[in-house]
Amino acid sequence: MDVTLGFSPCPNDTFIFDALVNEKIDTEGINFITQLEDVQTLNQLAMASELDVTKISYGVLPKILDKYEVLNSGSALGSGVGPLLIANENVSFADVPEYTIGIPGENTTAHLLFSLAFPVAKNKVFLRYDQIEDFVIGGEKQLGVIIHENRFTYAAKGLHKIVDLGNYWEEKTGYAIPLGGIVAKKSIDAKLVNKIDILIRKSIEYAFSNYPEIPDYVKEHSQEMDTNVMKQHIDLYVNEYSLDLGNTGKAAINKLLEVYNNQTE
Repeated sequence: MDVTLGFSPCPNDTFIFDALVNEKIDTEGINFITQLEDVQTLNQLAMASELDVTKISYGVLPKILDKYEVLNSGSALGSGVGPLLIANENVSFADVPEYTIGIPGENTTAHLLFSLAFPVAKNKVFLRYDQIEDFVIGGEKQLGVIIHENRFTYAAKGLHKIVDLGNYWEEKTGYAIPLGGIVAKKSIDAKLVNKIDILIRKSIEYAFSNYPEIPDYVKEHSQEMDTNVMKQHIDLYVNEYSLDLGNTGKAAINKLLEVYNNQTE
């Protein structure tokens, strides 16, 4: 049986799905047809119901709940893992609304967390996540929200952190930060969805059983990233919530949905 599966080429996703898509574990008759895209593209594909199973930003979840359900495995939640707002000069928290902000996608969790911290900041430009640093470096009065591996590279480029938007979320809500998750179409048979959920967990368990070895699949898609950065990326975004959301993870997601609804009322 063919199942279309979307996820990003970032080390945390390729680490999670390596054993599954490369059949290092028994996929029990399921043939996963993969599509690797940046997270904003994946969000758009989910909004168009293009993929059977896909990674999404939790920021887009309210817009697709009529079509997709969240799986227990494969999520990226945690503490100290949130997006960072950066600048090429010293900028105060109060002055942020005076700048143009580069955001890694309109329907991303990063955008939602930025809006929570800076509700009156309206000058935004939506870019691919790996274009944000250059946007900040290349212009006057331009800030950026960075995610993924850029958390580990911005300082070396002379950029400065204004605020950790993840810490802001945690202080305001008391919950872990729901960054991204795996969703499956509600139209798929429930038994098949459950099997896929279990297989994703087995794929993560396989990856952890060989860690800190970095699979070739991760290296192939890491855009010449340093091995230590790959490990930092995996350590930050793949954790117990990735294996199973549990009640705590589900409560954090529900809190994010509540915040979204409050912002859109």
